[in-house]
This record gives sequence, structure tokens and C-alpha cells, in this order.
Amino acid sequence: MKKKQELQVIPLGGFGEVGRNMMLLEWKKKILIIDMGFRMPSENMPGIDYIIPNTTYLNEREDDILGVVFTHGHYDHIGAVPYLINKLKNPPLFASPLTRGIILKRQDDYPNQPKLDITEVKDGSKIKLGVFDVEFFHQNHNIVDNLGLFIKTPVGNILHTSDFKFDKTPINDYPTNFRKLKSFGKRNVLLMMADATSAESEGYSLSEKVILDNLDEIFQNSKGRIIAATFSSLINRIQQIIILSEKHGRKVVVEGNGMKTNIEICRNLKYLRIKRGTIIKSKEIDKYPDNKITVICTGAQGEGRAALMRIANKEHKNIQFKKGDSIIFSSSVIPGNERAVQELKDDILRQGTKVFHYKMMDIHAGGHANAEELKEMLDIMRPKFLMPIHGQYSMFSALKDLAIEKGMPEKNVMLAENGNVVHLSQSRIRKDEKMVPFHHIMVDGLGIGDIGEVVLRDRKALAEDGMFVIIAAVDKSQGKIKGSPDIISRGFIYLRESKDLLYQTRKKVIKIVNESAGQGGTTNWTHVKDEVRNKIGQFLYQKTERRPMVIPVIIEV
Repeated sequence: MKKKQELQVIPLGGFGEVGRNMMLLEWKKKILIIDMGFRMPSENMPGIDYIIPNTTYLNEREDDILGVVFTHGHYDHIGAVPYLINKLKNPPLFASPLTRGIILKRQDDYPNQPKLDITEVKDGSKIKLGVFDVEFFHQNHNIVDNLGLFIKTPVGNILHTSDFKFDKTPINDYPTNFRKLKSFGKRNVLLMMADATSAESEGYSLSEKVILDNLDEIFQNSKGRIIAATFSSLINRIQQIIILSEKHGRKVVVEGNGMKTNIEICRNLKYLRIKRGTIIKSKEIDKYPDNKITVICTGAQGEGRAALMRIANKEHKNIQFKKGDSIIFSSSVIPGNERAVQELKDDILRQGTKVFHYKMMDIHAGGHANAEELKEMLDIMRPKFLMPIHGQYSMFSALKDLAIEKGMPEKNVMLAENGNVVHLSQSRIRKDEKMVPFHHIMVDGLGIGDIGEVVLRDRKALAEDGMFVIIAAVDKSQGKIKGSPDIISRGFIYLRESKDLLYQTRKKVIKIVNESAGQGGTTNWTHVKDEVRNKIGQFLYQKTERRPMVIPVIIEV
């Protein structure tokens, strides 16, 4: 009996995590890539800028890549392009106008990058890449030009929801096109890959119209300046604040390079409506009364060098907080940023301002479907199989429960994780026991993937207990220390107040080296340094209960 061929679905990122979204569809060695994003590092990754997908599976298979389709312009879906595009031999890219604009603008910031082969697509566009027929369709999110994917494959139709929510009254966007969605539902969806980010949240997500009305209330009651912090990519929120500023006769200052760039791109595409004269520069702010000024800035996540933090720390050249200012945090807090955001709020409040945030009133809406919207999407599409995408495992599990509640057999819901190879046929969906490489690829400055677990462990040790450098000059002929070892301490002890400990440490180093070094023969200095590192490390822990990184330096003279 001839074995049935199966389509392979391989997530390289975005499964069991928020961010780093990248997925492969593979048929007979030919590969379609969906998205190419990064995620921010966690607190236990000191010095790391971003984490990008691991593309080891694609090594020496670059000629098999048919193309890359992008759902939308958030960095967790496009941010890895500058780091991976050369490695993948610059395949054809397909993106909506705003997504394309952000990708191209960001590419300018990276030297020695190839000219991208990027084709513009929009709602209703259809492309053919090998055996894959891809139709793009509009989905509401919190960035415009967000596209879902209807993909015709040799085994059946796949619907990829993209990040989405149902919004009948959006701002600066079109409402959800339910007629289009229902037309896809009538075309026998074999597999739906559904955004699970808010699957654990009950009910429906908030409409942007509700957010606009609540922000308007703040504008009506504010007697001083309004300083609104949000994501640079949250174009809908930026538009709302501009609309309200114009309504209430306020000039608008924009602070934050990423936000300025995105506003420029949107204005060129006519995606933002801004009256002539609304935007002014920060150096002009003192020309207007406080109640005629709005500042839109980055930094709602407590980022160290973002505009809001620089204003709070009195490091901004033209803007400082003053009593009577109203500060709006119009974004939810990304997990891991809670402490930084709370400390920033406290610092701002100490300066006599009033702070508004999403826990006080509905001034931020996420861009992801809540439980009732996900159930409605299941009703519309009626897929045979379901695979949750974009989120933590608990979010995937919550979406699985919703599907089972709607009558889907449990065996038809695939909870995959990064590196899994999922096989799809008309009759079943299954996981391979073998996995493709999926471990983190970390970006630090110009280095991509050169920071591993050992380096991270060293950085964490330095951050927690500091370092202790011992420099000893040794007589080459006798194998004995000459003079007294020098000691450098950083982040461990203050040398001037630890004279007794330093005296004992020096005595111990002299004894260890003199006993370990050979007498007049060849000395294994690597062994000697290991002895110093281990024994001095133990000694310092006994005395301080801290474990600094001990670095012995032996100089033969």
C-alpha cells in the first residue's frame, strides 16, 4: 500500500513563548516560511539584546525556500529579518504596505545588508509559491495592515489567523470582515492555526472605540500637559491621541526614534491623519500653555533609554515633568517588566504628576482575541484540526479546552512546541519524536549566536557576586612568588575596608602557588591557576558567603 504523503509544519519560535514567531510549511523538501520575528531577553540574560529563531534546520537548504510571508509589522513577527536574511540567501518576501515599509526602514540601520526582494500584498492578494496558494485577508489587531493567511496545500486548506481580534468599531482601521471569514469557513478548513495569546482571558476584547472614549475623558479633565507613553508600533493608539489632541486644541510632540520612524512611514502611506501644524518639535514646547501640549513617547515598559525614562530622570534636553502633568501608560505590561514599570510610575508620581494606567480604567486594549472571540472563530471556520500558535503553553492549553468545549475531538488539537515536526494529512495530525534544533540564538551587539550558556552563566555570576582578580608574579627559575600578589575587586568587596581579608587572601595565594609550582622544572601553570581559583573561591565563600568570579593571572618573570 502506498504511504500517504504528509505536510510538515515546523515552528522555530513563538510556541511556548511570547515573541520570536517563525514557522515553516514543508512539502517534498520545498519550504514556505511564515514570519521571522525576535523576542526580548528575560531577566536572566544580562547584556543580550534580542533572541531570534534558530534556523539550523535550514542550513544548506536555502535553495528549497520558496519565500517568506509576513502577517504584520510588529517586531515579534519581523524583527529577525536583518539577522537571518543573509543566512537564508535573501529569499522573496511578501508583506503588506506598512509591514514592508517598517522592514525596509529597519534594514537601513544595518550595514552590509542585501537589497530585499519584497513584494507588496494586501487584503485579497493571492500568490502562488510552489505548491502553496496563499490568499491574504484583513484581520483587526493593534497595528494596521495586519493580514491573516488562507493557504491551499496538497493535503488541504490551512487558515492562519495571524494575531487578531474581532473589532466592530476600530479606530484608523476597517472592521472585521465576517463575510470574508465565513467564505473561508465554507471552503473546508483542514487546519486552523489560531492566535492563542489571550485564550485565558474571558469574554471579548475591548474595542478601540471604548479606549478612545476613555482617553477623551482624560483630555477633558486635564488642566496641564498630557504625556502619553505607548509602543512605537501601536499606530492605532498614536492616531487616537492625535485625534484627541486636535479636538482639544493641543499641539503634539513626538519623542522616541522608533515612534518617529513609524509615524513617518504611516504618513507617507496615508495611514495616519494629522492636520498641518499639529506636530511640533520638543524645543518649541515652551511657546505654548501647558494645557495646549501633548507629548507622545516611547517607554511605557520602563526601558532604560526610552523617552519616558529620560524625561523621568531629568535627562531630556527640553522636557521635564512638572506638577499638573497627566501621564498616560497606554499599554499592558510585558511579563518580566513589572518591576521596572512600577518603579518608573513611582518616580513620576514623586514629581507631582497624575498617572493613568490600564488597571485604573480602560485606556489600553490588547490586540488579541479573548475566549469568546476564539470560540466564534472556531464556529466560523469549523476546522478539522486546530493548532494554537503565538503564546505560552498555558495559553495553548486554554485554547484546546475551548475547542473541546465546542465539540472538537481532543486528538484533533495539536499542542506543538518549538522544534516539533508536525505531520498533517487529510485524516490525521501527529508529532514526530525527533525535533529540529530550536535552542535560543542570542544577539548581543554585532554578535549573533556567539553568546552561549557558558558566557551567560559568567555574566550572571559577575552580576550577582562580582569578580576578584589575583595577579601574581612568579620567579620562573624557582617557581616562587615574588613580592605580594596584587588584587582587583569589582562588585565584590571594597578593598579599603577589607584589609584583613586581603592580607589572608594574599598569604593563601602565596602558599598555593609555591606548593603547586614545580621546583626548577616545567610547571603546568594551567593547573596552578585552577588550584588558585578553586581554593581561593572556597576561602572567600567561607569568609563572605559570596561566590565572586575568581580570575588568577600568573606572570612569569
